[in-house]
Amino acid sequence: MKSRASSGGLVYSTESGRMCPDCRQPVASCRCGQIALPKGDGVLRVSRETKGRGGKAVTVVKGAALDAASLLALGKQLRTACGSGGTVKDGVIEVQGDHVERVIETLKAHGHTVKRAGG
Repeated sequence: MKSRASSGGLVYSTESGRMCPDCRQPVASCRCGQIALPKGDGVLRVSRETKGRGGKAVTVVKGAALDAASLLALGKQLRTACGSGGTVKDGVIEVQGDHVERVIETLKAHGHTVKRAGG
């Protein structure tokens, strides 16, 4: 028979309900599953990359201190403005093709501070 200690400790409390097994806080105030927002200087950096992509150009936007849902929405707006595909990975927006100028214009129209990075 397993002891309570080997199964992670307290699982339910009459005081606050279900408990998170990792941080042992009430599930309502658990911070384990939340991803911290990336820290940045508030400037979005737009560059063009080809490295590791078989010579295909990709426009990359880095430095957006947004939560996951807002980052996905911004990525969708940029892909729509450029008329191409792309993705959002690890806090970086990638738009297929060389659309640096169009992405910069779109980001400025949405009120972001933008710098062109790279060559």
